[in-house]
Amino acid sequence: MTTNQPASYSAPGSLMLLGEHAVLHGRRALVCAINKRITVKSFQCLENTLRIDSELGKYDAPLDQLTDHPQFRFVIDAVKHNPPKTGIELKIDSDFSSNIGFGSSAAVTVATHAALLHGNRKQNNSNTRRPLGKNELFTRSLATIHRVQGRGSGADVAASVYGGVVAYRANPLQIQSISETFPLTAVYSGSKMKTVDVIHHLEERRALNADYFEKIFDRMDASIGDVLENFPTLGKNLQLNQKLMEEMGLCNAALADIIKNFQALETPAKISGSGLGDCAIGLGKFPHIGTYTTYPLQVDPQGIKN
Repeated sequence: MTTNQPASYSAPGSLMLLGEHAVLHGRRALVCAINKRITVKSFQCLENTLRIDSELGKYDAPLDQLTDHPQFRFVIDAVKHNPPKTGIELKIDSDFSSNIGFGSSAAVTVATHAALLHGNRKQNNSNTRRPLGKNELFTRSLATIHRVQGRGSGADVAASVYGGVVAYRANPLQIQSISETFPLTAVYSGSKMKTVDVIHHLEERRALNADYFEKIFDRMDASIGDVLENFPTLGKNLQLNQKLMEEMGLCNAALADIIKNFQALETPAKISGSGLGDCAIGLGKFPHIGTYTTYPLQVDPQGIKN
C-alpha cells in the first residue's frame, strides 16, 4: 500500500555525436540529450519492500533482501546504495524502447537516483524544493553504471543529468555544457551488438596496432575542439568521425546503407554509439530513411527535471 504523493523525476535519453571509443582512452566525446525521456515516480510504502512497475515487468522484494533481476539491475543498485528509510514503489515510464541506443540505462539510473535523493531529503525534513545537486547526482549515477556494467565512459550519464550538448572527458573528468538545440534524425539499423562486446572487439584490433588507433582517437578529440570553437562545424565533423568509425571497422552493411541514404539527401550523418549495429544519426529531420525505422528527434536543452 502506498501512502503519499509521488516524487517524480524524468531524465532524457541521449545520443553520441562525436568521439565514440576515444572517450574511453582519455579523449573527449560530444554527446547530446534528446527529447525522449524516462520518468520514475517514487511512492512510500507501508511495507518494508521495493516494488518496481514498468513496461519491462514487475519486481517485489524486501529492502534487506534485494535479489538480482536482469531488467532492473541499475534501479536495484541505486536503491541498494541510496537506501530509503521506508518501503518504496517505483513506477517507471519510458518514451522509447530500451532496445535502441538512446541511453536508456543512463536515463533510468539518473531518474531513479533523483527520485531516491528527493525521498531521502523529505524523510530527513530537508528542503525538497531546493534543486537537486547535479554534480552529486552525476557521481551517484555513474557509480551505479560502473558497478552494474563494469565499464562505461559516463558521457550518456552527463547528458541525462545536464541536458543539451555536453563535451565530456572521463579521465580527468571534464564536463562542459553547451546551450544548443537542433533537430536530428536517428535511424535504427535493425540490430545491435552489446557495447561491451564491441569494445572488446575493438580492443583486440587495437592491441595489434596501438599507434594507429591512438592517431584516430587524437583526430576525434581534435574534431570536438573544432566544434567547441565554432559550433556550425558540427556537420563536417560528423562526416569526419563517420570516416574514422569506418576506419576502425565499426560500420556494418546496414549502417553503411543508412549513411548512403543520408548522403543522397546531402545530410551530414554518422554512426551514433559503439557501432556494428544500433543507430546512425543525421542533422535535420527526415520522415523516412530507406526501409529502416526512423526517429525524428530534437536536442533537449534540459537534463533531469521534476
